[in-house]
Amino acid sequence: MEVVIAPVARLAQLAADAVERLLVTRPDAVLGLATGSSPLAVYDELARRHAERGLSFARARGFLLDEYVGLPADHPQRYRTVIETELVSRVDLPSDAVQGPDGLAADLPAACAAYERAIADAGGVDLQVLGVGTDGHVAFNEPGSSLASRTRIKTLTRQTREDNARFFDGDVDAVPTHCLTQGLGTVLEARHLVLVATGRHKAQAVHQLVEGPVTALWPGSVLQMHPHVTVLVDDAAASRLQLADHYRQTWADKPSWQTI
Repeated sequence: MEVVIAPVARLAQLAADAVERLLVTRPDAVLGLATGSSPLAVYDELARRHAERGLSFARARGFLLDEYVGLPADHPQRYRTVIETELVSRVDLPSDAVQGPDGLAADLPAACAAYERAIADAGGVDLQVLGVGTDGHVAFNEPGSSLASRTRIKTLTRQTREDNARFFDGDVDAVPTHCLTQGLGTVLEARHLVLVATGRHKAQAVHQLVEGPVTALWPGSVLQMHPHVTVLVDDAAASRLQLADHYRQTWADKPSWQTI
């Protein structure tokens, strides 16, 4: 696990660098796309590179981490709509090349199984963008989730619904109670995980994810078991890291030829 501590704008550039390198070397790459606040600066930077430098997503494919259950197809907070607004409509990634779990399916377990098959049929995810919740959830794998879990329906914690109420005009009761989410086992199969976390409210989750024991109480801690994880955090999110000085020195001494 590599930890990089830098200003928010630099974190977005580093994450975008990783996506750009991948698309240049493999134009038909499979991208894992997260929603929420953490990836927004990354998507802004990718959109800028598309507009100004011609970075192309035309042959790429995308898979969403999760989706609310029951939100109408035209709801602005449906994650398929959010990713269309924040990324797809701003680059040349075809809308039909992006898939998400079907939160409106009549048979939700069948929809989850179908989503797992779709990811496998695409050859798996090459680079997965991630965030982490204040309670340590990755995707919507809430505390107590199986570390080997697959795509499935989950019940959101009160904390997560309160955190996400800002997207629903502050009304926690408008936040759905259930979601479909890639499992931790599914996430771990992506070849490169790039996690972005900013703000002091994420500091405890980042500390547990990077330096804590691997435990279902902090689901993000399972990322310690992955061979290629990049954790991009600002000073505030890094404020509880015991080895923060070491991470800064390691980044400063990184060989110039070595990418994240």
